[in-house]
Amino acid sequence: MDSITQHWIITPDGMGKVDAAAAQSGLDSFGLMRAAGSSVAAAALRDFPQAQRFCVLCGPGNNGGDGYIAATALAQSGASVDVFSTGNGDQLKGDAKRAFDAWEGPVHAISQCVVTDRDVVIDALFGAGLSRTVSDEIAAVIHRVNASGVPVVAVDLPSGISGHSGAVLGAAFKASLTVTFMCRKPGHLLLPGRVHCGRLDVVDIGIPKRILETQKSTIVENGPSVWASALPTEDLSTHKYRKGHLAVFSGGALHTGAARLASMAGLRSGAGLVTLASPQDALATNAAHLTAVMLKEINTKANVREWLDDQRLTTFVLGPGFGIGQNARDIALAVADRRLVLDADGISSFKDNPTELFSAFSNGDTRLILTPHDGEFARLFPDIAADDMLSKVEKAIEAARRSHSVVILKGADTVIAAPDGRAAINTNAPPWLATAGSGDVLAGIAGAHLAQGIPAYEAAASAVWRHGRAGLRLDATATAEALVDCIPPLDR
Repeated sequence: MDSITQHWIITPDGMGKVDAAAAQSGLDSFGLMRAAGSSVAAAALRDFPQAQRFCVLCGPGNNGGDGYIAATALAQSGASVDVFSTGNGDQLKGDAKRAFDAWEGPVHAISQCVVTDRDVVIDALFGAGLSRTVSDEIAAVIHRVNASGVPVVAVDLPSGISGHSGAVLGAAFKASLTVTFMCRKPGHLLLPGRVHCGRLDVVDIGIPKRILETQKSTIVENGPSVWASALPTEDLSTHKYRKGHLAVFSGGALHTGAARLASMAGLRSGAGLVTLASPQDALATNAAHLTAVMLKEINTKANVREWLDDQRLTTFVLGPGFGIGQNARDIALAVADRRLVLDADGISSFKDNPTELFSAFSNGDTRLILTPHDGEFARLFPDIAADDMLSKVEKAIEAARRSHSVVILKGADTVIAAPDGRAAINTNAPPWLATAGSGDVLAGIAGAHLAQGIPAYEAAASAVWRHGRAGLRLDATATAEALVDCIPPLDR
């Protein structure tokens, strides 16, 4: 498999156009189906040689055709195979009908599928193209199979998962292995689809790269290829101001910890200097906990504007533990000509007038990064959040366009989106990153990357990746303080 195309993501609609273009180019479409079904059979025999029977569930379209090919290949290998179908062969068309005709065994009604603990199920019902809720009859089969605990090998995508969004459409198989063809779909990476897929094999069935490239989406899996070319180089002339001056705004005396976490993460992540901007009542508390991070008293919007006379002060983080209200809005707007990571309370402060924030950052290069979790996202973009027709990726992209910002829509499947439509789905974060203060660390890393001159989209994507890698160095007992100490070098 080409190492480049294996990392591309194509939507289900795009993959349908790829299949049509492949046929129009003269490729044998049935040959492609035969390659797909045979690869499923080979993967099932490789991973489950102990299976006493393969139960192949075939649907009404080409995914079902792949299933009939797989059943034939399994039977020819000497395996015991039973086929269960959602209908009869007269309903099939084209290549799927040819695959059905090539199967020499009986075909049972899908409702008759009952498995034992020595079976393996091949799920070839619907694949990635499903866009409607599964029927009650199919849902009953799915629930029975899932409850039995027998291994499931999914063809393309576990049936019941939307290839578009990763959502469960009523009920969905929980596969041990998913075999997909040529490229992944968004549903392979977005939750809960990613969990339902089990291990994912991407198999080359012979569609040329030139055809795939016509449907390659702007969505990618987050990784070093997203940002490697945008990273600054260092040499003997590098000094602290060249690596950027990052400022983090602290909350009041009883709310200083979050900003300190962001500050320490920023310093650890490569910012040349980090200053904690603290109100007067929190100076003593912050001073008692800081060493390499500098401290400056900042109480009002006027103090910020005076501070901005120093042109070396390029990047800010506002929000962790800061408090919601007018002061947060004033400071965010005061630094709108610089680079800003707006997190937590900073985001919520604009819930009643988000266009005020968006307008302030609408001119010039993208210099605002927003880091909302689902609740904060809904406060700033209530209509986008409520649109169930949009996937998480589409919601993040639409929000990025509206806000003229890079949006990090956080979660176990964090999505990073840019106003130009690019998006990356992050997959390297362990579940124990869901701990108090973890988001503050992420904000600090993103701020450090912006301060070093990395463009906003690449800065955000690399920060999310680095944050995940830090979490992988820890375990389920991890705290945010420990996370800072585990931030790794940035991969190129």
